[in-house]
Amino acid sequence: MHCTKKTFARLFALCALALPMATFAEEIPAITAADVMFTVNNTWMMVSIFLVFIMHLGFAMVETGLTRAKNTVNILFKNTAIVAIGLLTYALMGFNLMYPGFAEGSAGIFAFAGFGIAAPEGAAGLIDYADGQYSYWTDFLFQGMFAATAATIVSGAVAERVKLGPFLIFCTIYVGIVYPFVGSWKWGGGWLDAQGFYDFAGSTLVHSVGGWGALAGIIVIGPRIGKYVNGQVKAIMGHNMPLLTIGAFLLWLGWFGFNGGSVLSADPGAVSYVLVTTCLAAAAGIIGSMTASWTIQKQPDLTMVLNGCLAGLVGITAGADVVSVPWAVVIGLVCGAVAVISVMAFDRMKLDDPVGATTVHLVCGIIGTLFVAVSPDHTLMPQVIGIVSYAAVCFPTALFIFYILKKTVGIRVSKEEEMKGLDLGEHGQEAYHGFQFFTNV
Repeated sequence: MHCTKKTFARLFALCALALPMATFAEEIPAITAADVMFTVNNTWMMVSIFLVFIMHLGFAMVETGLTRAKNTVNILFKNTAIVAIGLLTYALMGFNLMYPGFAEGSAGIFAFAGFGIAAPEGAAGLIDYADGQYSYWTDFLFQGMFAATAATIVSGAVAERVKLGPFLIFCTIYVGIVYPFVGSWKWGGGWLDAQGFYDFAGSTLVHSVGGWGALAGIIVIGPRIGKYVNGQVKAIMGHNMPLLTIGAFLLWLGWFGFNGGSVLSADPGAVSYVLVTTCLAAAAGIIGSMTASWTIQKQPDLTMVLNGCLAGLVGITAGADVVSVPWAVVIGLVCGAVAVISVMAFDRMKLDDPVGATTVHLVCGIIGTLFVAVSPDHTLMPQVIGIVSYAAVCFPTALFIFYILKKTVGIRVSKEEEMKGLDLGEHGQEAYHGFQFFTNV
């Protein structure tokens, strides 16, 4: 081959360029399959965080839609403050109270890993954390979103007559201490976990904890003015059905992260299965509540149907990864139908819950937790023990906090303020300025 001086010059230049590139390539660590899976898993967990976060907007819209226009600003304020309180208290102490790392041989009832959050340095807080599924920071934020949800449940039950300040005090104590304390019994590897109690994504650990707090709240605070007159239940209609519907669908969307993220990895088989059982239970909840409300009330009730959807979602949350597809449908149907009956039963007991939070989150949370026993790997008794244990701590504790607040700072607004609306009374603002609304109370 005939080579010119120009050709040799080009070859020499290429070789000179290739040498440092080869040296640089040797310094780059090889990307392993574990690195790739860590990134994929952590990314799915962060997407789940975003989905659970949007659930707070869903809760706000459901509560707003089911209540009167004159209390809208108050409700939106509460739901905004709750997210902040939940995340900050979880960072201060909740995370280390819920996941304390019980010492071997401990009773698994109480432990505390200290105040504040701090990721282990280097790989220990990243790929070596949680078997390479997600990072320390992702773990904290995902669990923190769950913590804030528990207080949101209480907000709807005591809506339209609770004082803002005392309510926020309750939320701080309940979410900052009670929720993570009892959560450690299962998710933190405590004594209920050792008993075989199972709750995949929180029918009991999140929803019933909020539900017990809600029940305590409505007992202590009492019903809204005009709700029960001369022994009769008087309907107080929500002011915005479109907002209610938007809220319910936002919650359904958020449940993809609530349950799907609880797989704690991006495992395609496990995640897709959980999303299928979750969606089918929600759909069955709609059918169950529609059938029940149409039969009992002689008319199809939108509020009942949307609450039935949420009831199905709460019910499937405990066993979304272990129950079969047919059982997921049964759980949704049962929870949807029971939701209608339960709302009416609470009214007959003169327990005023404007959004049906005690029905959806407490009653259906219990039902869903019991249904875990239909899976071949779980039995009924540990589920019953878990439900009773959470009730024995959460309900009396919430009752005590509300009672102390009632006797000290007071928890209920004045009659005049309740009639005028909490928007003007508590905030001096109107959600719909310039519009005239006529209420029946």
